[in-house]
Amino acid sequence: MRFTCSSLVPRATLADLKLTYGQENSVAYICFREKPELVETLAISNEPNIDIAEVGRIYGIELLNANEHLNADHLKTLVVVNQASGDSATLPL
Repeated sequence: MRFTCSSLVPRATLADLKLTYGQENSVAYICFREKPELVETLAISNEPNIDIAEVGRIYGIELLNANEHLNADHLKTLVVVNQASGDSATLPL
């Protein structure tokens, strides 16, 4: 299954970084910004893909077979850390 930023979150809310993870389909996607119409998906190998525009700006990173890479059997939470402020949030998965 292929994800795009606009299919994951409403266009109006894309001012923030978005991470989606579907344990059932084993796909993780980090969405940095809304994509323009012309974006190339670079397959780094069989599993990670990078969505990039002609000017070199990265729009998203997709990780296929994410359950294996993330050790999903033992994954209980996602911890987000703002290194500048030291703030963090822990989210259940």
